[in-house]
This record gives sequence, C-alpha cells and structure tokens, in this order.
Amino acid sequence: MVVERAASFTKRSIKNATKRELLTIALSMLDLTTLEGKDSPEKVRGLCYKALRPFERDEQVLGVRLPHCGAVCVYPSLVPFCTEILGTHGGSPPLRGRSTAGQVGLATGATKVNIASVATGFPSGQYPLDIRLKDVRDAVGVGEDEIDMVISRGSFLAGKYDEVAEEIRSVKRACQRADGSYAHLKVILETGELETFDNVRLASDIAIMAMDDVVASGSPSGLTLGTQTVNIDFIKTSTGKVQPAATMPVTLVMLEAIKDWYLRTGKVVGMKPAGGIRSAKQAVHYLVMVHEVMGPLRAGPGGTNPWLTPHYFRFGASTLCNDILRQLVRLKTGKYVAGYDFAEA
Repeated sequence: MVVERAASFTKRSIKNATKRELLTIALSMLDLTTLEGKDSPEKVRGLCYKALRPFERDEQVLGVRLPHCGAVCVYPSLVPFCTEILGTHGGSPPLRGRSTAGQVGLATGATKVNIASVATGFPSGQYPLDIRLKDVRDAVGVGEDEIDMVISRGSFLAGKYDEVAEEIRSVKRACQRADGSYAHLKVILETGELETFDNVRLASDIAIMAMDDVVASGSPSGLTLGTQTVNIDFIKTSTGKVQPAATMPVTLVMLEAIKDWYLRTGKVVGMKPAGGIRSAKQAVHYLVMVHEVMGPLRAGPGGTNPWLTPHYFRFGASTLCNDILRQLVRLKTGKYVAGYDFAEA
C-alpha cells in the first residue's frame, strides 16, 4: 500500500506555471553536497558560491532572480572554508575573494546559506561514541549551522533501540553552542540498510523522540512563518553511500511519522530525502507528495504551506541543481540546454 500510494504522487497533471514554481522552491531546498575523498578547499569554496547564486545569468535568461540553496554540506575538516564565504552562525557572511556570484548573493541581504557537516563516523557510524561526539563538537565549534549524523544501524537491527536513542540524545547535546543555542540536527537512518518499512517507521519515531528529549527543556521546536526559526531538527533517509538511497515510499513512511508526531504534540520535525534524486521531475514528485501528505498542517498566512519551504524540507543532492536549472530554462525559452552550460561549483 505504501508503494502504491507513493506511485500515485507521480501521476498528477501539473501545468507549466505550477511546475516552474515547484522547481524554484526545490532549488531553495537543496543541500549542495560534496563528500568525496578528493574534496579540496577550492572545490568547497566553489560549491559555496554555487549555493549563493545557482545560475549567474538567471536575470538575463529567466527574467527573475532565483533563490539561493538551503545549505552546503561537507566533511568537518572543510567547514572553515565554508565560513570564509558563508559566515558563521549568527554572523554576516564576509566578502572574500572576487567572485561576482558570491558578491551579488551576499548583497541581497537574504537569509544566509547554512553550513552543514556530516559527523559521527559518517557514513558507517561505527566509530567509538566519544570520537563521534568530538567530531560533532569540533564542527559546531568552527561555525557550522547543521549536523548530519548517522545512527548505528547494527545496534538498531540488533534490537538495541534504547542505545540508538541515547546516542542521538548525546549527539544533540553535543550540538549545543557556547551561547546555549543548538545547531540543527539531521538524523540519517540509512533506510537502505533497515530492510523493512516497519523498521523505517520505528527508526523515525526513535529519532524524533530522542531529539525532542533534549530540546524540550529549551526553546520549543517548530516555526511560524514570519518569526525566527527555532530548533527545527530533521530526519533524513540516507548517506548517499548505500543503495537504495532515497525512495518515495520510504520518504512517505517518514513523512507519516512526522505528521503523527505533529498531530500528537504540535511539534515540528523536518524531512530530508538524500541520495539518488537527480532529476527535476523527481523533485516535483517529492514536492507533490509533501504537499498532499503534510499540506493541511500549520497553514501559514493566506493559506500558504510552510512545509514547502527549506525550513521543513530539504533535498540532499548536487547533480539535481543543474537539472532544475535546465528545466527552468526550457520552460522559459522552449529550448533544452546542455548540462555543461552550468557550472558544477
């Protein structure tokens, strides 16, 4: 039934104007990610400028200024190079270098692109806990906004659910900054290794409740449009290193867990499918699912849907960015352009 319902979201008829709007929203939800052994400071700086200004000729070609991406996600050792371009938590991004894309992006005064870092022994999660927690503290200490952690799938599949929950609580506590605020936490379930939808649902519930155990004594979780964002944590499908990664049925199960938690507590948790989402068409299908599953909840001013914002929903992807740009250009001009017409970073 999960598979059939997820497939139904791919069969909606969507007009071009709505498709253009959805693709623009999807662009703002991207966590541009590079998690390779060959990553370098230069590549990370380029990715940051790409996140600030995904398409340098947007106003010339499309007639509009496109939004910046939601975040840049890198290994902890490369976070300092992100802060050079994007700034640190609570601070304005400094102007560094001579990139027009970066300068224009910073000059708009828009909400900053967040800096995210994988941690806790990514992608295996098999390191000793003290090392994983130090990994988190070090990343938070150098200015990141978000931590993407991985759970111990071995512990979960062995039925050690209390151990998994306590590790999540420990990581969330390690996300606390010197000023008392918390970096946002995204808990990666690595759903491709959890084997069943029932396990995905159970892991989602464990992660949601464990994060709430830590933040419940502080500021409330959730966001009302037009106010400051507070403690929006996420559950996330995959590291991108295991197949299958993100799928629509798995994401649907996780969205239902988030929805049930909201209906029971009034608290909000975000969702991030990651890995394997490469086409603009796929992104539209995911947003249709989010709208239909979560849309009636927390309606904003004028009936707007806050679930269709980067505060609540992200895509973990990099190749998706340029395909979205290709489709936006096609919708505007009627012509396809090659992928190499857009910078990778």
